Amino acid sequence: MSVIRVVLVDDQALFRAGIRMVVASQPDLEVVGEASDGAQAIEVVRQTRPDVVLMDIRMPVMDGLAATEALLADADPPKVVMLTTFDLDEAAARAIQRGASGFLLKDADPEFLLAAIRTVHAGSSVIAAAATRELFAQLHEPVRAVPPSFQELTEREREIFALAARGLSNAEIAAREFLSEATVKTHVSRILSKLSLRDRVQLVVFAFEHGLA
Repeated sequence: MSVIRVVLVDDQALFRAGIRMVVASQPDLEVVGEASDGAQAIEVVRQTRPDVVLMDIRMPVMDGLAATEALLADADPPKVVMLTTFDLDEAAARAIQRGASGFLLKDADPEFLLAAIRTVHAGSSVIAAAATRELFAQLHEPVRAVPPSFQELTEREREIFALAARGLSNAEIAAREFLSEATVKTHVSRILSKLSLRDRVQLVVFAFEHGLA
Protein backbone atom coordinates (compact mmCIF):
# COMPACT_ATOMS: atom_id res chain seq x y z
CA MET A 1 0.00 0.00 0.00
CA SER A 2 1.40 3.37 -1.00
CA VAL A 3 1.42 5.99 1.75
CA ILE A 4 0.31 9.57 1.10
CA ARG A 5 2.90 11.98 2.48
CA VAL A 6 1.50 15.11 4.12
CA VAL A 7 2.99 18.40 5.37
CA LEU A 8 1.06 20.56 7.86
CA VAL A 9 1.45 24.34 7.77
CA ASP A 10 -0.19 26.46 10.48
CA ASP A 11 1.06 29.02 12.99
CA GLN A 12 -0.87 27.38 15.84
CA ALA A 13 1.09 24.45 17.30
CA LEU A 14 -1.98 23.04 19.06
CA PHE A 15 -3.97 22.97 15.81
CA ARG A 16 -1.09 21.21 14.02
CA ALA A 17 -0.87 18.64 16.83
CA GLY A 18 -4.57 17.86 16.48
CA ILE A 19 -4.34 17.45 12.71
CA ARG A 20 -1.20 15.32 13.08
CA MET A 21 -3.04 12.94 15.42
CA VAL A 22 -5.93 12.58 12.99
CA VAL A 23 -3.67 11.99 9.98
CA ALA A 24 -1.28 9.66 11.84
CA SER A 25 -4.21 7.43 12.85
CA GLN A 26 -4.56 6.31 9.22
CA PRO A 27 -2.37 3.52 7.80
CA ASP A 28 -2.28 5.12 4.34
CA LEU A 29 -1.30 8.62 5.52
CA GLU A 30 1.91 9.98 7.04
CA VAL A 31 2.88 13.45 8.28
CA VAL A 32 6.42 14.05 7.02
CA GLY A 33 6.85 17.66 8.11
CA GLU A 34 5.37 20.73 9.78
CA ALA A 35 5.87 24.49 9.46
CA SER A 36 4.56 27.53 11.35
CA ASP A 37 4.78 30.11 8.56
CA GLY A 38 4.91 30.30 4.79
CA ALA A 39 8.67 30.79 4.46
CA GLN A 40 9.35 27.78 6.66
CA ALA A 41 6.74 25.83 4.68
CA ILE A 42 8.64 26.32 1.43
CA GLU A 43 11.82 24.93 3.02
CA VAL A 44 10.08 21.96 4.62
CA VAL A 45 8.13 21.04 1.48
CA ARG A 46 11.21 21.23 -0.74
CA GLN A 47 13.12 19.02 1.71
CA THR A 48 10.44 16.40 2.34
CA ARG A 49 8.69 16.30 -1.07
CA PRO A 50 5.16 15.56 0.24
CA ASP A 51 2.19 14.57 -1.89
CA VAL A 52 -0.25 16.94 -0.16
CA VAL A 53 0.22 20.17 1.81
CA LEU A 54 -2.41 21.48 4.23
CA MET A 55 -1.69 25.23 4.17
CA ASP A 56 -3.10 27.86 6.53
CA ILE A 57 -3.88 31.14 4.78
CA ARG A 58 -3.11 33.71 7.47
CA MET A 59 0.35 33.32 9.05
CA PRO A 60 3.25 35.56 10.09
CA VAL A 61 6.47 36.07 8.05
CA MET A 62 4.88 34.84 4.80
CA ASP A 63 1.19 34.03 4.35
CA GLY A 64 -0.16 30.84 2.83
CA LEU A 65 -1.10 32.52 -0.43
CA ALA A 66 2.47 33.60 -1.21
CA ALA A 67 3.88 30.25 -0.06
CA THR A 68 1.41 28.34 -2.23
CA GLU A 69 2.24 30.41 -5.28
CA ALA A 70 5.97 29.75 -4.74
CA LEU A 71 5.50 26.00 -4.25
CA LEU A 72 3.21 25.55 -7.25
CA ALA A 73 5.84 27.20 -9.45
CA ASP A 74 8.26 24.35 -8.62
CA ALA A 75 8.73 21.37 -10.91
CA ASP A 76 6.44 18.51 -9.81
CA PRO A 77 4.74 20.49 -7.03
CA PRO A 78 2.58 18.92 -4.30
CA LYS A 79 -1.18 19.31 -4.17
CA VAL A 80 -2.09 22.20 -1.84
CA VAL A 81 -5.27 22.49 0.20
CA MET A 82 -5.87 25.81 1.95
CA LEU A 83 -7.08 25.88 5.56
CA THR A 84 -9.41 28.75 6.44
CA THR A 85 -11.85 29.82 9.14
CA PHE A 86 -14.16 31.58 6.68
CA ASP A 87 -16.61 29.81 4.37
CA LEU A 88 -16.46 32.47 1.64
CA ASP A 89 -12.82 33.48 1.94
CA GLU A 90 -11.48 35.82 -0.73
CA ALA A 91 -7.93 34.65 -0.01
CA ALA A 92 -9.00 31.04 -0.60
CA ALA A 93 -10.48 32.09 -3.94
CA ARG A 94 -7.19 33.70 -4.92
CA ALA A 95 -5.29 30.55 -3.89
CA ILE A 96 -7.54 28.47 -6.14
CA GLN A 97 -6.89 30.94 -8.98
CA ARG A 98 -3.18 30.28 -8.45
CA GLY A 99 -3.61 26.51 -8.62
CA ALA A 100 -4.50 25.29 -5.12
CA SER A 101 -6.72 22.20 -5.13
CA GLY A 102 -9.37 23.75 -2.92
CA PHE A 103 -9.89 24.73 0.68
CA LEU A 104 -11.11 23.25 3.95
CA LEU A 105 -12.70 24.95 6.90
CA LYS A 106 -10.60 24.50 10.03
CA ASP A 107 -13.60 23.14 11.91
CA ALA A 108 -14.26 20.43 9.31
CA ASP A 109 -14.98 16.93 10.63
CA PRO A 110 -11.89 14.67 10.87
CA GLU A 111 -13.47 12.22 8.41
CA PHE A 112 -13.94 15.02 5.87
CA LEU A 113 -10.33 16.15 6.32
CA LEU A 114 -9.04 12.63 5.70
CA ALA A 115 -11.29 12.18 2.68
CA ALA A 116 -10.08 15.53 1.32
CA ILE A 117 -6.43 14.50 1.53
CA ARG A 118 -7.14 11.27 -0.34
CA THR A 119 -9.33 13.02 -2.91
CA VAL A 120 -6.70 15.64 -3.71
CA HIS A 121 -3.97 13.01 -3.92
CA ALA A 122 -6.11 11.09 -6.41
CA GLY A 123 -6.21 14.17 -8.64
CA SER A 124 -9.52 15.80 -7.81
CA SER A 125 -10.40 19.04 -6.06
CA VAL A 126 -11.94 19.23 -2.61
CA ILE A 127 -14.29 22.05 -3.40
CA ALA A 128 -17.28 21.45 -5.61
CA ALA A 129 -17.80 23.50 -8.76
CA ALA A 130 -21.04 24.91 -7.32
CA ALA A 131 -19.22 26.07 -4.18
CA THR A 132 -16.47 27.57 -6.34
CA ARG A 133 -19.06 29.57 -8.25
CA GLU A 134 -20.50 30.92 -4.99
CA LEU A 135 -17.00 31.77 -3.77
CA PHE A 136 -15.98 33.61 -6.94
CA ALA A 137 -19.26 35.48 -7.16
CA GLN A 138 -18.01 37.42 -4.13
CA LEU A 139 -14.99 38.73 -6.04
CA HIS A 140 -15.22 41.87 -8.13
CA GLU A 141 -12.20 41.78 -10.40
CA PRO A 142 -11.59 43.22 -13.86
CA VAL A 143 -12.53 40.78 -16.61
CA ARG A 144 -9.72 39.41 -18.76
CA ALA A 145 -9.91 39.03 -22.52
CA VAL A 146 -11.23 35.64 -23.63
CA PRO A 147 -8.27 33.60 -24.98
CA PRO A 148 -8.32 32.25 -28.57
CA SER A 149 -8.55 28.68 -27.24
CA PHE A 150 -12.18 29.32 -26.24
CA GLN A 151 -13.06 29.78 -29.91
CA GLU A 152 -11.95 26.19 -30.53
CA LEU A 153 -14.92 24.86 -28.57
CA THR A 154 -17.79 23.51 -30.63
CA GLU A 155 -21.29 24.92 -30.18
CA ARG A 156 -22.26 21.89 -28.06
CA GLU A 157 -19.11 22.24 -25.96
CA ARG A 158 -19.90 25.90 -25.30
CA GLU A 159 -23.38 24.93 -24.12
CA ILE A 160 -21.90 22.38 -21.72
CA PHE A 161 -19.18 24.82 -20.66
CA ALA A 162 -21.87 27.35 -19.68
CA LEU A 163 -23.77 24.78 -17.62
CA ALA A 164 -20.61 23.46 -15.93
CA ALA A 165 -19.58 27.05 -15.16
CA ARG A 166 -22.88 27.43 -13.30
CA GLY A 167 -21.84 24.54 -11.07
CA LEU A 168 -24.09 21.84 -12.57
CA SER A 169 -22.93 18.25 -12.16
CA ASN A 170 -22.54 15.84 -15.08
CA ALA A 171 -25.85 14.21 -14.14
CA GLU A 172 -27.66 17.56 -14.07
CA ILE A 173 -26.17 18.58 -17.41
CA ALA A 174 -27.11 15.20 -18.91
CA ALA A 175 -30.74 15.57 -17.80
CA ARG A 176 -30.94 19.12 -19.09
CA GLU A 177 -29.33 18.41 -22.46
CA PHE A 178 -30.93 14.97 -22.99
CA LEU A 179 -27.51 13.30 -23.12
CA SER A 180 -25.96 10.35 -21.29
CA GLU A 181 -23.64 11.09 -18.37
CA ALA A 182 -20.83 9.37 -20.27
CA THR A 183 -21.31 11.75 -23.21
CA VAL A 184 -21.28 14.77 -20.91
CA LYS A 185 -18.13 13.48 -19.22
CA THR A 186 -16.46 13.15 -22.63
CA HIS A 187 -17.47 16.70 -23.59
CA VAL A 188 -16.20 18.11 -20.29
CA SER A 189 -12.87 16.29 -20.75
CA ARG A 190 -12.49 17.78 -24.23
CA ILE A 191 -13.35 21.26 -22.93
CA LEU A 192 -10.75 20.99 -20.15
CA SER A 193 -8.16 19.77 -22.63
CA LYS A 194 -8.81 22.55 -25.17
CA LEU A 195 -8.69 25.25 -22.48
CA SER A 196 -5.70 23.66 -20.66
CA LEU A 197 -7.65 23.45 -17.41
CA ARG A 198 -7.03 20.91 -14.66
CA ASP A 199 -10.60 20.22 -13.52
CA ARG A 200 -14.15 21.56 -13.25
CA VAL A 201 -13.17 23.94 -10.46
CA GLN A 202 -10.61 25.54 -12.76
CA LEU A 203 -13.35 25.74 -15.42
CA VAL A 204 -15.50 27.83 -13.07
CA VAL A 205 -12.51 30.05 -12.26
CA PHE A 206 -11.83 30.48 -16.01
CA ALA A 207 -15.47 31.46 -16.60
CA PHE A 208 -15.37 34.14 -13.91
CA GLU A 209 -11.98 35.50 -14.93
CA HIS A 210 -13.11 35.96 -18.53
CA GLY A 211 -16.67 37.16 -17.92
CA LEU A 212 -18.21 33.92 -19.16
CA ALA A 213 -19.98 32.91 -15.94
